[in-house]
Amino acid sequence: MTKVKICCISSEAEAETALNMGVSAIGLVGKMPSGPGVIAEGLIKDIAAKFKGRIETFLLTSETTAEGIFNNHLKTGTDTVQIVDRIDFKEYDKLRGLLPGVRLVQVVHVIDGNSVVEALMYAKYADALLLDSGNPSAGTKILGGTGKVHDWSLSKEIVQKSGVPVYLAGGLNPNNVREAIENVKPYAVDVCSGVRTNGNLDANKLKSFVSGLI
Repeated sequence: MTKVKICCISSEAEAETALNMGVSAIGLVGKMPSGPGVIAEGLIKDIAAKFKGRIETFLLTSETTAEGIFNNHLKTGTDTVQIVDRIDFKEYDKLRGLLPGVRLVQVVHVIDGNSVVEALMYAKYADALLLDSGNPSAGTKILGGTGKVHDWSLSKEIVQKSGVPVYLAGGLNPNNVREAIENVKPYAVDVCSGVRTNGNLDANKLKSFVSGLI
């Protein structure tokens, strides 16, 4: 079955709820130029430590240099680093040396056909891709949490051609997750606002979302 990652986790209680629903990974949002779910590095570290070995933890970082990403991870200790902005490919070689054993997931914001080219390039360096609906070229960068669906036909092409696991994000919710999986066939789906009510993780929405995968 397609795996599920719940993003924008803001507390140990939310992480526990996700774990109890059979979710495979949680996203912990570090400092961002915009968007929801940002929590302090200390809280990310506490959640990552408490749930280590129980559920995979992702640090979402907007840093764009190997050193910046390394320092961000050093303060949080997650299993995986999710790089939400574009970074130079040469930074990946540095990251491998700085973060051995840490999984690197590159976000690609799917806007048009150029996004497919970008994704296939990053697939040569990252352990996995995550396809979202932001806009890193905006005046104030939009790096996730938009609640907007992008063109799934482009995501499908990336899944078919990239050769690495692909997480699908962007506007997913209990009503469209099954359609998204059938169209794109991703390794995993990733959701933030689609399972929240007034900013809080909604156990009923999450249950419906997970049930939609079956």
